[in-house]
Amino acid sequence: MAETAVLFALEQLLQFLHEKATILGGVHTEFVDIKNELEMIQVFLKDADRRAADEGNLNDGIKIWVRQLRELSFRIEDVIAEYDIYMTRETDHHVGCIGPLQKVLHLIKMPVPLLRLSGEIQDIKSLLSGLNKRKEEYKLQPSNENGSSNTPVNQSGKWHDPRLVSLFIEEAEVVGFEKPSEQLIGWLMNGATTRTVISVVGMGGLGKTTLAKKVFDNQETKGYFDCCAFIIVSQSYSIDALLRNMLTNFFEETNKPLPPGINTMNKMSLITIVREYLQDKRYVIFFDDVWKEDFWEEIKLATPDNNIGSRIVITTRNLAVANYCKKDSHVQVHKLHHLPPDKAWELFCKKAFQLDFNGNCPSELEDMSNEIVQKCEGLPLAIVAIGGLLSTKDKTVFEWRKLCQNLSFELERNPHLTSLTRILCLSYDDLPYYLKSCILYFGIYPEDYSIRCKRLIRQWIAEGFVINEGKKALEEVAEEYLLELIRRSLVQVSIVNYDGKALSCRIHDLLRETMIRKMKDLSFCRVVYEDDQTTYDVKTRRLAIATTSGDVLRSIGQNSSVRSVYMFEAGELSPKSLKSFFAKSKLLKVLDLEGASLSCVPNDLGNIFHLRYLNLRKANVKDIPESIGKLQNLETLDLRETLVHDLPSEINKLKKLRHLLVYHRDIVYSINGETGVRLKENIGNLTSLQKLYHVEADHGGLDLMKELRKLRQLRKLGLKKVRSEFGNTLCDSLKEMNFLETLYITAITEDEIIDLQFISSLRKLRQLHLFGRLEKLPIWVSRLEDLVRLSMHYSKLKDDPLKSLKDLPNLLRLSFSMESYVGEVLHFEAGFQKLKNLYLMNLSKVNSIAIGNGALPTIEQINMTRLIQLKEMPSGFHMLENLKTLYLTDMSHEFNQSIDPNDGTMYWAIQHVQTVSTREKVGPNKYKYHTIRHPKEI
Repeated sequence: MAETAVLFALEQLLQFLHEKATILGGVHTEFVDIKNELEMIQVFLKDADRRAADEGNLNDGIKIWVRQLRELSFRIEDVIAEYDIYMTRETDHHVGCIGPLQKVLHLIKMPVPLLRLSGEIQDIKSLLSGLNKRKEEYKLQPSNENGSSNTPVNQSGKWHDPRLVSLFIEEAEVVGFEKPSEQLIGWLMNGATTRTVISVVGMGGLGKTTLAKKVFDNQETKGYFDCCAFIIVSQSYSIDALLRNMLTNFFEETNKPLPPGINTMNKMSLITIVREYLQDKRYVIFFDDVWKEDFWEEIKLATPDNNIGSRIVITTRNLAVANYCKKDSHVQVHKLHHLPPDKAWELFCKKAFQLDFNGNCPSELEDMSNEIVQKCEGLPLAIVAIGGLLSTKDKTVFEWRKLCQNLSFELERNPHLTSLTRILCLSYDDLPYYLKSCILYFGIYPEDYSIRCKRLIRQWIAEGFVINEGKKALEEVAEEYLLELIRRSLVQVSIVNYDGKALSCRIHDLLRETMIRKMKDLSFCRVVYEDDQTTYDVKTRRLAIATTSGDVLRSIGQNSSVRSVYMFEAGELSPKSLKSFFAKSKLLKVLDLEGASLSCVPNDLGNIFHLRYLNLRKANVKDIPESIGKLQNLETLDLRETLVHDLPSEINKLKKLRHLLVYHRDIVYSINGETGVRLKENIGNLTSLQKLYHVEADHGGLDLMKELRKLRQLRKLGLKKVRSEFGNTLCDSLKEMNFLETLYITAITEDEIIDLQFISSLRKLRQLHLFGRLEKLPIWVSRLEDLVRLSMHYSKLKDDPLKSLKDLPNLLRLSFSMESYVGEVLHFEAGFQKLKNLYLMNLSKVNSIAIGNGALPTIEQINMTRLIQLKEMPSGFHMLENLKTLYLTDMSHEFNQSIDPNDGTMYWAIQHVQTVSTREKVGPNKYKYHTIRHPKEI
């Protein structure tokens, strides 16, 4: 689509003009002219994209126009980047020896590189002007919407809405909706008498419409209400048409004539008539396929809250639509899940073998059929579409395997699967342009790949996808983008952190196939596989390398326009191939070589002027070249789990660096089991840093502690090998970090005292991890209202710290380990109102734990490890009603006997816990494992 490419190029251009206005000179006017042409085209982009994507539109001219406009947008990006390189190098070369006026005079000489760029700018202007004029030839219509184009309805009238099929599925073909139907019917017929909105939320193809229609057609449901209506909304709807549709449903149901003049009434009159009709009736209205959040604003006016149990049911892909109704109505939300494996298999067999083998899968096809069903990942529409296609094929392993291996091709070309791809594409088409690039990014990652959210967010920022919103950090804006994609049911959360935030995410594999096709059409990214021998399109912006061969980088052409490279296989990368690649990739922004077999980073790294994101995590590199100081645009340097222990002093020149992540973790758990990095002086120059971990404090000493106070944007700080004498200076520096959210402090030895008493406030701190001896728990810790996680190790506190911590209002996770407490009794008094996870590990002196009434009311998981003096379950343990999981590792033999299900005297205290897992040492390097599962009460 041209819209995303053009608007992205326009943003880059506006930012460039703003930042470089003082040195652009006469060329400024040329760039302004390009900007003006783009802005004139911008309002016609939605119509152009819609018609170019229209399968029934036989006019190839508009498709060519859209492609040329997209490619021209890429050229605009490239010329901005090259001009930026040239201007920066020229001004850097002459800074200090000539004044501002002489700089301009020097540039007026028009050297050869600048002359070439000037010619490129003129060519872009000319081509853009021609494209602007040609838009009139295609009669493109302007659009002022903020979102993207509406549902396409082609000019030939051949477009078929694939969602209509869901309204006419026979009851016998519906699989897996028994429990959701039961819940929805219960909400409809029971509960509050006030008007209630019931929302069914899920990704496209999950069966929301099928479920809603099944419930709507239920005779018990219809008999409960005085009047019913089922209204299809979709992306392009008119509120007037919806109201007329509602009235038609109502009056047809009673065989009464429609009110006269209904087709000419304005919206206010229609709302009044609908409202009057419903005023004294218990009604239920189903609104299927709602996309816009503000849909509720006008519908609520027509649907009175008559306090007799009326209901409104909404199906939507967007959770925000459901949440929007909460402002003035009671809302119930049913999140529709993918089919479980047994139901997915049942549905597949019903479709694939509907006319053969009595609906059963023959044994020789079971393995291939299982593989196909797994690819569908429980998405009913995919199972129905692919199963329906297979029902037309010969029932042979050869045919089944051919489809499975060529599913991407079949999704693109086979008419049996077009409904599936169209429905998946509707969610993409509905996205605003800035989210389209973000969702396309998921196609870069391999199939079934669970992506770390932080990694994804930093890459989006480096690519320039994230729009600056004033005072908000770009990371915050990017997190909102990801949440929006999750709310729209496009992105699935793979792993959730203890605080409910997504740690990793992915997209459905069939949605990924759709994104890959769009990436190819838009020259967004090229995925390179092991046996890929084809040459790269010069317009390809990104390369995802899914091969162990390092030759791929060498095959990239001179002056490549590739902006990002990702390697997902642990391939061997020689310094020679990297050196060649760096020389040809001056426009590169993102380089992700996580896990690559790489021993050395060539000094030519400094040639990649525009590099913003460099990920060498888990690579075998030991050193980073001094030329890294030339990467003036670098924002993220990820060296976690590498062998890098020292960074060159040139790192301190990177004024835009936001994330410096360096550590190496050994297998042996000890206070020095994780090493950090040693930094040279002047780290205070890195004033944009938000995350810095872990740094070895003993290397820079007090001077390093003083430098830290200049890093006032820090959100996360990790310090290793901290000495006692650093205490006061460190506290003074921490006071200046008003945005600090996470703090790791590790002493140089287990017995080294960490003195942190002199911190007055860290008001935004959410995580605190202390590794080392404390004379006493710092007073300010008990005042951290935003603290959600506290970990203490080797602290050797003599006084029970729980009394000071029990009133922390937002604490979710608490960990005491490695002799952090050397007393004998731990007493959980009433408090810890939100704590979910508790870890008590390696506390060798503790022989008694008491849980008071009102303590730990929300606890869900407890881990107790090597509490060797503890002989029985904590008193009051049975009161932890919400506890779901209990892990007991290397506890005493007496303790384990006390909870034995057969004759344990304290077994009764853990019978309410759903899962209890134990590990008991029975010999050198020998352990006995046991798990008790108690059925969940319903």
